[in-house]
Amino acid sequence: MGVRSKIWTKSLGMMAVSSTLALSAGAGWAADLTVWCWDPNFNGSTMEKAFAIYQASHPEDTLTIEYFDKTALEQKMQTQLAAGVTDGLPDIVLVGDEMAQKFLLAFPGAFEPLTDELDYAAMAPNKVAVATVDGETYSMPFDSGVTGYFYRSDILGEAGYTAADLEDITWDRLIEIGQDVLQKTGKQLLPIDTNDAGPLLMMMQSAGGWYFDAEGNPTIKDNAALRATLETYARLVNSGIVKPVNGWPEYTGSFTSGETLSTYIGVWITGTIKANADQAGKWAVAPIPRLDGVPGAVNASNLGGSSWYVFADAPNKDDAIDFLKTVWGADIDFYQQILVENGAVGSLMTARDGEAYQAVDDFFGGQPVWQNFSTWLSEIPPINFGIYTQEANAALVGQLPALLAGGDVDEIIDAIDAQVQAQIQ
Repeated sequence: MGVRSKIWTKSLGMMAVSSTLALSAGAGWAADLTVWCWDPNFNGSTMEKAFAIYQASHPEDTLTIEYFDKTALEQKMQTQLAAGVTDGLPDIVLVGDEMAQKFLLAFPGAFEPLTDELDYAAMAPNKVAVATVDGETYSMPFDSGVTGYFYRSDILGEAGYTAADLEDITWDRLIEIGQDVLQKTGKQLLPIDTNDAGPLLMMMQSAGGWYFDAEGNPTIKDNAALRATLETYARLVNSGIVKPVNGWPEYTGSFTSGETLSTYIGVWITGTIKANADQAGKWAVAPIPRLDGVPGAVNASNLGGSSWYVFADAPNKDDAIDFLKTVWGADIDFYQQILVENGAVGSLMTARDGEAYQAVDDFFGGQPVWQNFSTWLSEIPPINFGIYTQEANAALVGQLPALLAGGDVDEIIDAIDAQVQAQIQ
């Protein structure tokens, strides 16, 4: 039977907790796998469940999970890799998809390529793309940030709108619906924090666009997806259907209280919405709207997500790879378990044929929400985050006041481009 212990340590001023899952010592050589991640209730919990499955056939092995604040984990890894110090690094580390290219390109050779170990054709294309450099793929894709449009179906229904009215629509059509709903109900459709790049990033990726091309070169000028995103976002925020909010508590409190009627965001918000049990049956989920007039734009996008990586100098590298490919790379039943217990929509596309993905959800009016999300996941356009996405996001957010005040879009794009170019010299 498993024995767990917790050891508290300090790291970069942030609290980190180490949790060890082990069985009684068995005969033969044992691997003590170490993992770094940041959420004991989500990525840490799913990792423990994966290892419990693996441990059934490898009873001598142990797993130690060290938890850090996400930023602290990234800083600690950055500091050690920059110094060329691999001692003390784990076997497996969780990396946010938006940071993957930065680490892979800045520290070539630090991570073990898994191209020949995993069947990447069975995984979500956008997740594979962010972990691929020069033809080699380095991650075991984990959770998805596949997006959806979550809305109060009861109130929109009272205003005359059905689920079919929200399928396969553009942002301009959503604005029209929102203005009609506002007139009929007095309620605004969306909360948006105009200090957050997220709402724009979902729009831009849905058209297969980003700040950078496949080689990591800035593509801010002459970028049809970015231009359409800026123009559409300005129309949306200034349409009267958006309630400005400041920070995460105001944002989530707005739609969970009924002050606003919907939100578009990653699937990971599902737990926050379903925490309001009195609203069961009053919600539904549709694919997000798409940008109008941009070739290739679809009703699917992504926000967030992370994947597992193995360090090239990991002391238990071979065991770590075997563990990842045995459970994370192939076990469909495991993905049903973490979907039900953790709300984790994984990136193994064959898992969507499992029972949990097929189930309907009464909270969302009997919709097969997980099946829908897994379908939208397969439709997300792959992009290259590049090394400087964080810097580009900051430049974008810095121009939003001018955009929303009616500023010239060409001048705003030039300003974003100039700031990014200055930072990457």
